[in-house]
Amino acid sequence: QVQLVESGGGLVQAGSSLRLSCAVSGRTFSLYRVGWFRQAPGKEREFVAAISRAGSSTNYADSVKGRFTISGNNAKMTVYLQMDSLKPEDTAVYYCASRVHESYSSPSDYAFWGQGTQVTVSS
Repeated sequence: QVQLVESGGGLVQAGSSLRLSCAVSGRTFSLYRVGWFRQAPGKEREFVAAISRAGSSTNYADSVKGRFTISGNNAKMTVYLQMDSLKPEDTAVYYCASRVHESYSSPSDYAFWGQGTQVTVSS
């Protein structure tokens, strides 16, 4: 079993930055593959970013590429999502999740999910 807890969401103005954290527990952290997703009201949950085991590779949705950065800290067993140049369309509940296999862009790739953290970007 893997537990994930997100934090760091909030209300910010367009152009601002936020850093989300995902604290992971339950198994050896270096085995984790973690992803971030988001879901806006009335929309499907969409892929944002993913990091491979031990952080050897990262992937991003086109909509956030160049603005968001995913990273991991093994000692703290935490994965971060640094979000810069935020836009109103980034407003959503952000979730982190862990997966077993290499495929990363679909919610069905992930077995364990956090409870989500709200990010609201005002114009």
